[in-house]
Amino acid sequence: MDFVSSMIYLKLLLLLLLLSIPSSITANTQPDRITRPKLSLAELTQQEADRVHRLPGQPEVSFEQYAGYITVNESHGRALFYWFFEATEEPEKKPVLLWLNGGPGCSSIAFGAAEEIGPFFPQKEQPILKFNPYTWNKAANLLFLESPVGVGFSYTNTSSDILELGDTIAAKDSYTFLINWFRRFPQFKSHDFYIAGESYAGHYVPQLSEVIFDNNKIVAKEDYINLKGFMIGNAALDEDTDQTGMVDYAWDHAVMSDELYADLKLECDFSKRNQSTKCDMAIMQYFDIYRIIDMYSLYTPVCISNSSTGRPRQLPFVRGAVPSILSKFVRWYERPEGYDPCASEYTEAYFNRPDVQAALHANTTKIPYPWVSCSMHISFWNDAPMSILPIIKKLRAGGLRIWVYSGDTDGRVPVTGTRYTLRKLGLKTVEKWTPWYNRQQVGGWTVTYDGLMFVTVRGAGHQVPTFAPKRSLQLVRHFLANEKLPSAPF
Repeated sequence: MDFVSSMIYLKLLLLLLLLSIPSSITANTQPDRITRPKLSLAELTQQEADRVHRLPGQPEVSFEQYAGYITVNESHGRALFYWFFEATEEPEKKPVLLWLNGGPGCSSIAFGAAEEIGPFFPQKEQPILKFNPYTWNKAANLLFLESPVGVGFSYTNTSSDILELGDTIAAKDSYTFLINWFRRFPQFKSHDFYIAGESYAGHYVPQLSEVIFDNNKIVAKEDYINLKGFMIGNAALDEDTDQTGMVDYAWDHAVMSDELYADLKLECDFSKRNQSTKCDMAIMQYFDIYRIIDMYSLYTPVCISNSSTGRPRQLPFVRGAVPSILSKFVRWYERPEGYDPCASEYTEAYFNRPDVQAALHANTTKIPYPWVSCSMHISFWNDAPMSILPIIKKLRAGGLRIWVYSGDTDGRVPVTGTRYTLRKLGLKTVEKWTPWYNRQQVGGWTVTYDGLMFVTVRGAGHQVPTFAPKRSLQLVRHFLANEKLPSAPF
């Protein structure tokens, strides 16, 4: 056999040898490869029914999106509406991130998806959608949920359900939603799972995380949720420190007079739920300040349009929701308007379009009221603990990754209150107040605690991603990777 023939023979022999190696061995050479489960015909059919092919005014994109309903209570006819975006690249390798907005009663699709971290933002010129270059589905598979029932397109066929809403039911229904959603999309079940949100989601996110954490110890393997951690921004966490921080922040940022500040400090004790008449009168004067400026973003203009009076719009009165003292005053429920103070008007116009609802498979039961960013039908909230800190302590001890971030121009849940709250946790400081950078500019500051990361975002209001979209994408990427933000220019 000549040399050439020998080489050909050896190559064929090597090829046969490689083909004979078990797939389990060759798979070990690709440790980052994720095995995708085979989907049943029923799963494929349901996913295809939920697929969003193209929204009115939508720019071309390469990723898949799905929307629809998940039933959370068969007997009552309760169903929650979701909108899901696969990651822009390699969705099979990316984690799943659930985003929740607060209120209680505000839609995560209205704010999170359509004004903050989603890929499409409605514009004034209907039905145009602008692509968000800093969409968070560049970092994760992104899931938005309208919760509880009565919010957005989510509904119940049992009207008494609305009167029973509170933190407990919101967490329970959201957990049931996740169990059923992963059954519908089993290809994402093995992925790392995270939850993020803002404002009253300071209650929703830790409470849902606790339900998952506790149930993971007892559920069958097929219903285990691979929860790794959560991140909350400008979050209502503790009634005492949140409200004390609001008052101190307003005075320190030259929003109120020395006289009013002195009255509030003298007459109000925010560690108690019942206040004196003098405290109530001082709080009324406090909220009068925010009739002329945006409480959620001190240094941006209010919306001036044909459908606006020029004042920040108001949310309905929701009795029972924390903070119980300030919640007696309707000014507490003013709606954040974002960097474009009229953005919510564009969003509401867009999602009330019949062609948009049809594309999203939404409003299939023909809800007898218009879709709004924050529900006008939730008027009572049954349960809300004064502090979420016990849950934070429990989940931190359980090993979950926890990041708390705060836009520093928000007067609604200000950085001052968040710092008071974190101090109350009594955690050991691993790294003191340190600047973090987005290229050559300071993005904010961090404090690394034992088991918790605190991040400020410089110049951002209540809806941090709206005001600092590039830095927010940087923030979530570092959170998901469990990496510290850069402490030097780059």
